[in-house]
Amino acid sequence: MIKRRLKELDLLRFLAAIAVVFFHYAFRGYAKGDMSTMPYPLLAEPAKYGYLGVELFFMISGFVILMTASGNSLRVFFISRVVRLCPAFWVCCTITYLVTLAIGQPRYTATLYQYLINMTFLSNLTDVPAIDGVYWSLFVEIQFYLMISILLGFRKIEKIETYLVFWLIISATAEILGFEQLRSILITDYAAYFIAGATFYIIWAKGVTKTRTFLLLGALALACYTAIVWAELLETKYSTDYNPLIVCGMIVLFFMTFSLIATNKTGTIGLVNWTALGALTYPLYLLHQMIGFMIFNVAYPAVNPHILLWGTIALMVGGSYMVHKKIEAPMASFLKKFLSLSFARVRS
Repeated sequence: MIKRRLKELDLLRFLAAIAVVFFHYAFRGYAKGDMSTMPYPLLAEPAKYGYLGVELFFMISGFVILMTASGNSLRVFFISRVVRLCPAFWVCCTITYLVTLAIGQPRYTATLYQYLINMTFLSNLTDVPAIDGVYWSLFVEIQFYLMISILLGFRKIEKIETYLVFWLIISATAEILGFEQLRSILITDYAAYFIAGATFYIIWAKGVTKTRTFLLLGALALACYTAIVWAELLETKYSTDYNPLIVCGMIVLFFMTFSLIATNKTGTIGLVNWTALGALTYPLYLLHQMIGFMIFNVAYPAVNPHILLWGTIALMVGGSYMVHKKIEAPMASFLKKFLSLSFARVRS
């Protein structure tokens, strides 16, 4: 059976990105008092849960990355990930750096050395501050890519279910017992979401089994556990309260949504072409935070906060679409051809 393109994943990507945007603009920026001078109390309470959009991103990644890896070589997988990650990141990192130089001071600064290190994706390994705080999630993604790459390199990707079971059990053990080194290596804070997404892909491709059901139930339990622990830390960080029922309820909603996708119950939504929304999601995620905060700090309180918030969101969405259409897509096409030819020459 030929599987259709899952356009509903593009819609999910956009919803996850918008949730993060509202988290930053309506809550995070002002809540801790060190990012933005503009409060937005009208949406602050619901927006404070928007950070869970990142967890949804990781579930989507688990699904899509396994889809990309299945039936492909390490070379093809490597090229696909470089083409997906690098062009948009290089463009958005450059834009954020230039905007910081132009209007960031005195609250925000960036050096040329910091920018160059960021462009190599090595800031997390060299203790150089990120140009934008949202980059942390890219390093989590890259760790997941490395895990998949190892399986591809040893030609074990067809055994992925077995490795997912081990990953889940070891992650849960490391989380509960506090094995810090294992927690770091296995990204146990977010492992449940990658495991769930990958399992949903397997169900979509091959159907439901007892093992896959166990994986999903275990991943859901681990996801709720780690989410509650994280929410407790955020309560201290932001001096607010998080309802664990709402946190877990949102995670259950993520799982229910993917259950519908994996069992082909979302065909009506998938008939709508959400591709354009999905395409601008990555630039939107990379661009919105620091640039938005700098705009708020320059324009508030002179500009009405409602106009400022919604105008900045519109600017970020429109700008992200232009970045994708005019810069990222052509650059990605060139990079894909370049890498494919380079690998072909090496093999010959």
